[in-house]
Order: sequence, then structure tokens, then C-alpha cells
Amino acid sequence: MDPDLSKSNEHWIEASAATSEWFPEKQYQAQKTWLQSFCLRVLKCGPVPQHVAFIMDGNRRFAKKKSVQTLEGHSLGFEKLAETLQWCLDLGITEVTVYAFSIENFKRSRQEVDGLMELARKKFLRLLEEKDQIMKHGVCVQVIGDLNLLPRDVQEVVAEAMFISRNNTRATLNVCLAYTSRQEMANAVKEVALGVEEGILEPSDVSEELLEECLYTHRCKDPELLVRTSGEVRLSDFLLWQSGYSVLSFVEVLWPEFSIWHLFAAVLHYQTKYNAVQRAKEAMLDNRRRAVLESDHRCVLAQSNTSKETTLSDRKETSLSDHIAMPSNDDAFHKRLSKYRNDRESRIAKFLGALNKRREDFLMSLLPERTLCQIVA
Repeated sequence: MDPDLSKSNEHWIEASAATSEWFPEKQYQAQKTWLQSFCLRVLKCGPVPQHVAFIMDGNRRFAKKKSVQTLEGHSLGFEKLAETLQWCLDLGITEVTVYAFSIENFKRSRQEVDGLMELARKKFLRLLEEKDQIMKHGVCVQVIGDLNLLPRDVQEVVAEAMFISRNNTRATLNVCLAYTSRQEMANAVKEVALGVEEGILEPSDVSEELLEECLYTHRCKDPELLVRTSGEVRLSDFLLWQSGYSVLSFVEVLWPEFSIWHLFAAVLHYQTKYNAVQRAKEAMLDNRRRAVLESDHRCVLAQSNTSKETTLSDRKETSLSDHIAMPSNDDAFHKRLSKYRNDRESRIAKFLGALNKRREDFLMSLLPERTLCQIVA
């Protein structure tokens, strides 16, 4: 790396860490105009998304546009994130997810990747310094992605931020670091496959709900609104599973140039689509519940195939759907069905309990020694 360039990068990282706040509340309130306040009140009369996701695209292009170094563009992008979080809190948006660093970004130059990792470390250190603000706003910080891919010093500050805020419930900030949706889904499938292989789960226990519990975002609601800046019209492997029923808003402005008016426009766009999306989502949930119900019936009927009691073959003229829909006086069948459901739920609870224990142990293993000593003390 060019020594002069390295020194310049260090300068921008140090300067940004020293001046940037995660919660610039006083500055925001001082700069808020009466027109912004009026528009906020108007938008809050309609449905406001509780979870908004952002693809913060355009930092490098902004740096090129302004003839400054790439890392300065990323630093300015963080400042925009801090502003945006204030706007979201003011609107009543309680959960925000941001795409901070993709696994694909590791393919960039060593200089840029190292600079971004150092910037992330400094920003999370600053977040820890603002612990009082985290607690004041009740923000739970979650870092989502394959944390094994991060440098150890970044892992430590990330884990500490997650640990100190883990019990906060008023608002949630999800930072996707070393993340892609394909890797997330592949990891979820591996977890389920391991559960089946170890005999904790039955193959028939596998469902969409179970896979969702194995995703990195298992504690998150699905985003209702997804905003991407820079004018690119693609999701870039971000929350592919979770955004199936999200309203998408593609904004033709680079991320550091994103303004409160762009956010207002995105929320207004969401409100115009709200009813249609809600109907589609409710239909999806109904279909999902029915799929689980049909699976339970199918398994119980299959278990009865060798008995002299009612079997699926005894009802050739009746489809499985009809069998579910028809009221039945077969108490024995309903008892078997109830037992099967209880057994399935017990297996899933055992599996998820073990999975969550591994997650907790992994987080604890990332904490710095000083924090572990404080916990023990």
C-alpha cells in the first residue's frame, strides 16, 4: 500500500471517528424545519413501516464525483446513516436494517477492505462510547452475517455492542456485515440438515417457519419497506428471503446525498401500496399455515396405514384437503393428530434451544477479555 495513501486513510478514519455520532439528536432537532415537522405529522397519519431496510449504495461513486478518496466516501456514508436513523426514530420506525458490507466486498482491493474493516472497528468503538444513548433510546444492536470472516478486533467490538444492548426492546438496528442472502440461506439449510442427521428433527418437521428460525435474521421482523440508493434496480443478494412482501423503493441518488425528503417519498410510496401488500401477505400466511396442517394430517394418516382404523387408502374418493376441511367425529384420529403436533413442537423446541445455545456461546467467545472479566465479576 502507498504509505502516503495509508496515512491519508488513517486520517479520515480518525477524523470521522472523532466527530461522527451514532445519535446526532441535538443537531437533528436544531436543523429540523417546520415543513419537515409538518410532513412528519402528515405521514404519521397513515401506516408507517415498522421495519425499513437500506442498501446504502453509492459511497464510492460519490467519492469519485467529489474527487476525494474512497474511504472518505464511506465515512460520509456513515454520517448519512446516523442522520437517517434519527429520521426513522422521529417517524416511528422501530427497526432498521442496513447493508454495510457484503461477502462479495472482500473481493475488492486489500487497501479498501482493510480501510473498511478499520472504519467499522472505529465506528463500533464510538457506539460503545455512546452506550448511554443506546440505553436511552432502548436500541438493540444486532450484527448479521458470517462473523467468522471478520478480523478479530472487529469481532470483539461488534460482539460487545450486541452484548450490552441485547435486552433493549424499544428499537432495533441490524447491521449486515460479511453478509449475503445466499450464504445465510445455505447456512440455515445446513443447520436443519444437521438437526435431522442427529435425530433431533424428523424430515417432516422441516417447514418455512423452521428455516426462518435458522436464518441470521431470526430475531427480526421482515422489512416492510426496502430502500436502495444510487439508481441501481436490484437487491444484490440482500434479504432475498425476507423481502418477498416488502415494498421496494429505488432512489436515484447516491447514499451520501440521501435526504429526509427521499425517505418521506419512500414512506409515501409504501403507504400507496400498503393495502395490496397486506392482502398478499395475509394470503401467504394462510397458505403457510395450511401447508403445516396438511403435513400433520398426512403424517398421521401415514402412521395409520398399517392399522385397521381409518386410513388414506380407505378414503380414496376424498382428497387430503377435503379430509382436513371436513369435521370428523373420529376421536382416535384427533388424539393422534394432537399427539403428533405436540411431539413435532417438542422436537422443534429442542432443536431451536440447542441452536440458540450455540449462537449464545459463539457470541460469548467473541467478547474481549475485559468484558468477560466484568461479566464474571
